[in-house]
Amino acid sequence: MAAASFATGNASFLKILLRRKAVLAGVIILTVITLAAIFAPFLSPYTPGKLSLASRLQAPSGLHVFGTDDFGRDVFTRLLYAGRLSLTVGFSVVVVSAILGVTLGVLAGFFRRLDTPIARLIDAMMAFPDILLAIALVAALGPSLVNVIAALGVVYAPRLARIVRASTLVIRELPYVEAARALGVSTPKILVRHVLRNLMSPILVQATFIFASAMLAEAGLSFLGVGVSPTVPTWGTMISQGRQYLDQASWMTLFPGLAIVLAVLSLQLVGDGLRDLLDPRLAKDI
Repeated sequence: MAAASFATGNASFLKILLRRKAVLAGVIILTVITLAAIFAPFLSPYTPGKLSLASRLQAPSGLHVFGTDDFGRDVFTRLLYAGRLSLTVGFSVVVVSAILGVTLGVLAGFFRRLDTPIARLIDAMMAFPDILLAIALVAALGPSLVNVIAALGVVYAPRLARIVRASTLVIRELPYVEAARALGVSTPKILVRHVLRNLMSPILVQATFIFASAMLAEAGLSFLGVGVSPTVPTWGTMISQGRQYLDQASWMTLFPGLAIVLAVLSLQLVGDGLRDLLDPRLAKDI
């Protein structure tokens, strides 16, 4: 049964890719970015921190595909390694926010006594703009990769918690959950077998959007100088360093900016495809 369901899901997703060229484009772009980040050492003969003042601010050429920055570092190489960090941050933030958000959402939706205090906590956290709350948390914790992931995980957890809470409120009242209670099934088993299993669809869809938002937020924090160390190549740091050379070396900001746009756009397109696949109301039209 599981194999048949997996095959059916794959077939449906292939139908989405064939019918919706935008989703297909998103999958291709995301795959290319991921593979380029993974195989960065093999795609460029340079290292991201190698300085060469004699080669500073060189325009794109056969020797330096995307040109060089103000320290003579190869922009293409730094772009690849920055992609590694952005993907790592995005994935890690999804994991942290999923652990926090799913836990809070399930507790609030399944246990009536916990609903009001957790719901008020979620509303209070969502009252702050994401980037401002992230800046405050990183400033309190200190600029580092781990702290950026922790801060963004806390920032985006309420988004997931609200969706999980709303879905849990509905699942809690379904007949098979009531039947499990009547049969004396323990609460942890009900949560795992009946609640969490039926929450996977909205969690997966929301995870792709959180992934994109986390990558964009990390770039914003790095641009403002409150993210990871300035010595670590990130797309946000590269844009920040290149803005003072816009008139003479526009490639320093053009290529990192384009990378951010493509990465975020591809994740949004993939998320739309997953939503169409996993939502029963939309799946009928596939």
